[in-house]
Amino acid sequence: MVLQTWLAFFAACWVISLSPGAGAIASMSSGLRYGFWRGYWNALGLQLGLALQIAIVAAGVGAILAASATAFYAIKWFGVAYLVYLAVKQWRALPNDMSDDAAVRQIGKPMALVFRGFLVNVSNPKALVFMLAVLPQFIDPQAPLVAQYLILGVTMICVDLIVMAGYTGLASRVLRLLRTPKQQKRMNRTFAGLFIGAAAFMATLRKAVV
Repeated sequence: MVLQTWLAFFAACWVISLSPGAGAIASMSSGLRYGFWRGYWNALGLQLGLALQIAIVAAGVGAILAASATAFYAIKWFGVAYLVYLAVKQWRALPNDMSDDAAVRQIGKPMALVFRGFLVNVSNPKALVFMLAVLPQFIDPQAPLVAQYLILGVTMICVDLIVMAGYTGLASRVLRLLRTPKQQKRMNRTFAGLFIGAAAFMATLRKAVV
């Protein structure tokens, strides 16, 4: 892969990652509730989902899924249902005792947060179809494909890890300002609304956009 092609893809990755979406909302929600270091496990799960989608596209399975209305809608409605579930869970979240930051950061099992992030990314059919449309544009069909997809995949994941660290860290800073149960309740319900918004957007996706 020539340097110019990689630089173009590198720039595209920043634009893609910085665009607000379900992954960014999940990262901010985790940072707000668990603090940066605990909440960042969610970002690792997001990358596992992203890596699986890249592998699907590289294997050619993405083209089959993109062509199948049944597969597209099955993934879509699973993603909608999961985002609604996260919204309900966020809405019902109990306020934390902010007098002890260390105690706040003990909440949440790492593997549960990883799995949550994984489901958020892997259940988004638009992301899969988007990568199916974008990644091949940076691939030289005359060169070894596996190496190129590995380079693109590692680049995209590294950029997304940095961006999600920013979202998680920004929200964890807000955590320190939320001292009263009323403030925390308001913020939890704000994020619940964002999850519902992301679910509503995903529900509007149609096979025709593929």
